Parts: sequence; structure tokens; C-alpha cells
Amino acid sequence: MTTMRLEHRQIVSIDIKADAATVWEHLREPAKVRRWFGWDYDGLDAEIRQIFVDEARAAETSAVDEPAQPVRSLTWKHGDLITVTPVDEGRSHLTIARQHDGLHRYDGVRDEMDEGWIAFAQQLRFALERHPGQDRRTLRAEELDAGGPQDRLLDRAGLHGVRGIPLGGHVEARRPDGSPLGGTLWHRTEFQVGIQLHGLTEALLVIEETPAASRPPHGLVTATLSLYGADDALVAEVERRWSTWWGARRG
Repeated sequence: MTTMRLEHRQIVSIDIKADAATVWEHLREPAKVRRWFGWDYDGLDAEIRQIFVDEARAAETSAVDEPAQPVRSLTWKHGDLITVTPVDEGRSHLTIARQHDGLHRYDGVRDEMDEGWIAFAQQLRFALERHPGQDRRTLRAEELDAGGPQDRLLDRAGLHGVRGIPLGGHVEARRPDGSPLGGTLWHRTEFQVGIQLHGLTEALLVIEETPAASRPPHGLVTATLSLYGADDALVAEVERRWSTWWGARRG
């Protein structure tokens, strides 16, 4: 019998303006992982501990530069691999690689786990570059109907042109309640975009799209908003606007 060898596929490769030791802390210390991983829900702390403490295997694979700075990695039994490589005193490089083992929800069009890691890596970069040392609150609207060609959800949300904006370009939108929204395009891939929002607070909005080929008839849209340094009153105001924008409650 021939055993199929599963190769790693690199799905994330980004520079982060933070030293490697700081990035590593945010992969190993649960309170710091919480600043970027997932979104607020009752089981988040238990999930973080399971994934990053109980199941992850840490290693130092080599050294670079002088004085020696280790290249650190986390691996999981299902093949996922995160590597943190020092670049210089204030920067590091993060890569995430995965294997397809037939056990995850890959439908031949969109890999749900890939998209999750891409979003989380960008949330980590945002936390470290824009809000170092600050804890996070999140709002989430999950798996909303994307709408048909004449009634697309992103058009109604004022984001119809976001995919045509270059990275670092300015985003202007108007919510359904008429309030303006401005931001900067943070990242973009085939199935998601990230927008650094300016306004009541500097936040990161990640919009993930599931195409109609995966979830007919229209596909789905999921939006996650990461807030930093926001008190309860500010979160309540942002949540009020959020509910009118997406018609969804806090996730």
C-alpha cells in the first residue's frame, strides 16, 4: 500500500512591526492570544487554552543573525504550523502553513480553516502594530445571506467598491442609518478584506465572503470587528451602530 505524503501549503506570510519575542508571547500567553484570536464568546478562553497551551508543540528550530535569535514555531498534530522569524530589532516575519488531511471543511472552492488563520494573522498584526498592550472587545455578524446580484449585502452596507481599492487606500462608506464610515484597506485576499476603521475608535473590520458555489444560492458574509481601548459606553455605541449596519447582535 502506498501512503500519500501530505505537503504543507503556506497560507500566510506577513511582516509584523513588532520584535519576534513579542509576537511569540502573543502566541503562547493566553491573555495575549485573546487580543487577536477568534472573537468574544463564552468558550473563547477554554478554546485558547486548548489550542495554544494543551495541543500546541513549541520548538526553536534554528538561529539567525548575531547575537543568535531563535526561529520559533508551533505545530499541531493535524499539521498546522506557525513560524516566527526575527527580521530586525523591531520587525518579525510570521508564516502559517497547513496540510489538507480530508478531515476539515474544505469544499474545493474555499477552505474555512485557511480563511480563519488568514483573518487571525491580520488581527494579530493589527493588535501589535496599532494597539500594543491593549485588550480587545469584538462584535460579530456571522454567515449572513450575501444577497442576489441586484441586492448584495455589501452594496447595502456601503462597501460595494471595497475590492477595487488598493492596499493602504482610503475607504469611504455610508451605513444604512446614514452615518459615514471611513478607513484604510488593511488586507485583501480572494475571500476576505480587512479595513482599518477611523471614527469613534480605531478598529479592524474583517469581512469574510463564502461564494455561492460553496453556499448556494447567494453565498454568505461574516463580519468581525476588533475594538481596543474601548470602555463600556463606547462599546455600547459601536454596538448600536453595528446592529443597524449588519442587522446582527453582538457575537
